[in-house]
Amino acid sequence: MSAAIQDSYAEELSHCYGCGANNPDGMQLKTRWDGDETVTEYLPRPEHTAIPGYVHGGILASLVDCHGTGSAAAAAHRANGHEIGDGTPPRFVTASLQVDFRKPTPQGSPLVARGRIAEQTDRKVVTDVSVTVDGVEVATGRVVAVRMPDGMRPKG
Repeated sequence: MSAAIQDSYAEELSHCYGCGANNPDGMQLKTRWDGDETVTEYLPRPEHTAIPGYVHGGILASLVDCHGTGSAAAAAHRANGHEIGDGTPPRFVTASLQVDFRKPTPQGSPLVARGRIAEQTDRKVVTDVSVTVDGVEVATGRVVAVRMPDGMRPKG
């Protein structure tokens, strides 16, 4: 597998709860290429409990969300002729997030999110995501990600 796209984000844009390297309390998600798919693995923490023994759905939604925007950045970077680690990729934000919960998600094993790029233009990338635990699909989602508007960049 390749390096993580989040490790190439601009320093001032790395504070996201789900995937920001500069957010010590966040999930620290890492999206990588695995062939034509993207993959992220995450082991939920005890505080991510919904009902004892099961992961809170918001954690699954955050995983789908940030994996989708990371996948969009990786796909756009690749479309611009770069691979992860080669320059700074464009940042994407979520325009639409759809998550379907398929089965209760047990705690104690890594969540594996796999993404496939369904649509890509210069400004928008649509990623279909499947989340599994121990090979069992527990959630699916679709993320419509758009290039981050310039007005969202930190001033200073």
